[in-house]
Amino acid sequence: MARAVKFDRYGGVEELKVVEVPTPKAGPGRVVVEVVAAGINPGEGYIRSGALHERWPATFPSGEGTDFAGRVVEIGSGVGGIEIGAEVLGFTDERASHATHVVVPAEQVTLKPSKLDWDVAGSLYVAGTTAFATVRAVDSQVGDTVAVSGAAGGVGSIAVQLLRARGATVLGIASEVNHDWLRKAGVIPVAYGAGLIDRIRAAAPDGVDAFIDTFGAEYVDIAIELGIAVERIDTIINWEAAERYGVKTDGNAAAGTIDVLAELADLAAAGTVEVPIAAVYPLDKVQEAYRELEQRHTRGKIVLHP
Repeated sequence: MARAVKFDRYGGVEELKVVEVPTPKAGPGRVVVEVVAAGINPGEGYIRSGALHERWPATFPSGEGTDFAGRVVEIGSGVGGIEIGAEVLGFTDERASHATHVVVPAEQVTLKPSKLDWDVAGSLYVAGTTAFATVRAVDSQVGDTVAVSGAAGGVGSIAVQLLRARGATVLGIASEVNHDWLRKAGVIPVAYGAGLIDRIRAAAPDGVDAFIDTFGAEYVDIAIELGIAVERIDTIINWEAAERYGVKTDGNAAAGTIDVLAELADLAAAGTVEVPIAAVYPLDKVQEAYRELEQRHTRGKIVLHP
């Protein structure tokens, strides 16, 4: 038997439980991966709470999790180019990676670079491809000044580095506890809270060219007030503001491919992109992991170890 996180109804973290389930089997074109590390993401918490029922409804009992890294333990018919024991990272579209084993189409895994840390590999897909999409959406160019809200979070911490790699000046909006990390990444830190617009204008007296919102709240309104063109504002969470102003909402769905994941894995393995790991929890502590995540003040990713 395998073990997996499940929930039977919408609600708080107390709805999450770890149960025994049949070990998945590799059908045609699929592989079974024994999971070493699996990242958790804010969207999974919103789905479990029911907040995204209209957009992404759950069916019960529901599994959980998208990101994972691990070792291939079974290969289905028709799969080539991969061997038993191969170290891989990938994603599932079936809310199933928070488990000891996951089965996915073979095209949803890619080989893990040998220098890539397991925890980074297991938490790279959602945050990494979302960050990639946001940077592409605002069309960042050399010499641009780009502001990022939630700049030290799972998506924001990767986005600011991708922007720097493109030659942009980056303003990272985050709590002061994360300012030293942002400076080391070449980012100009800006404290959030009252007076934010004045602080942004002081940090970028020549103006801000683009804005990436990874946090929600009032940040799209702030971007509009700063005079940024709507086609250069992207939010991954505030769909109401996006509809009101006509800004972009490019996120994981816009760049969630195995090719993008492989590119990000190479960048992380080479040290070009650092993926901070905020905390690691055993699978049995999944409730505690989400309690920490839902405080919304972590730097980087929280990871489960099945």
